Amino acid sequence: MFKRIFLEERKVLIAIVLNTIVIFTMYFPKFKHDVILEWVDHFFILFFTIEAIIKIREYGRKNYFANGWNVFDFILVVGSLPSLLMIFLPLPDTSLVMILRIFRLVRIMRFIRFVPDVQKVVTGLGRAIKASVFVFVALLILDLLLAVITCHFYGEMVPEYFENPILSAYSIFQMFTVEGWNEIPMIISERMDNPILMGLTRLYFVMVVLTGGIFGMSLANAVFVDEMTMDNNAELEKKITVLETKIDLLLELTKEQNR
Repeated sequence: MFKRIFLEERKVLIAIVLNTIVIFTMYFPKFKHDVILEWVDHFFILFFTIEAIIKIREYGRKNYFANGWNVFDFILVVGSLPSLLMIFLPLPDTSLVMILRIFRLVRIMRFIRFVPDVQKVVTGLGRAIKASVFVFVALLILDLLLAVITCHFYGEMVPEYFENPILSAYSIFQMFTVEGWNEIPMIISERMDNPILMGLTRLYFVMVVLTGGIFGMSLANAVFVDEMTMDNNAELEKKITVLETKIDLLLELTKEQNR
């Protein structure tokens, strides 16, 4: 009976939901230093630790760690264990404590494994990232190239956006997302006296948005989405193939009967 509590996924999911509610509540100012909630959170750490131990003993190390989700859960549990030491060893509010608190938040991610068809989503995501690498690298190179050019011409005029290549790269990427892209050319135009240079500046930034934002980001998005939905297309193709085979068989049977 005791083992079944930790081996049944439904009960583990309930524990994760309750732990998530506790963690969520603990970040309200009113409950930030609530001792009861702290102890409840420590109880859940202990619960998940026992769960990992029982599953390793029940399935064996090799079988347990062969499952990627089990490895993910185990890392989160091990990362959370030092939080229990804080009960016996009070630590000052240092970076170590911050890291332990981050692991507390990351435990919420255990929800992911219970999402329906999550394996398909993860597989599709990996495939999409792999297929999009070339486009992302090309966008990065374009971003850095435009950052250096823009820094050279407008660095002194608008240092808040293009003072150095790193800041310039960030500003150019912001323009790629088409987020407030027109504000920067307007600020530059206000600081110029030559109408020809003002026109060229506007044209330059329009080209930046077109190449990086409209075409570049759209291409990256198209490749990413296409790879993510490939599983659905493959399933449809299989169904169509099966239907075509059945139709061919029916046609052959019809011909034989007519003879």
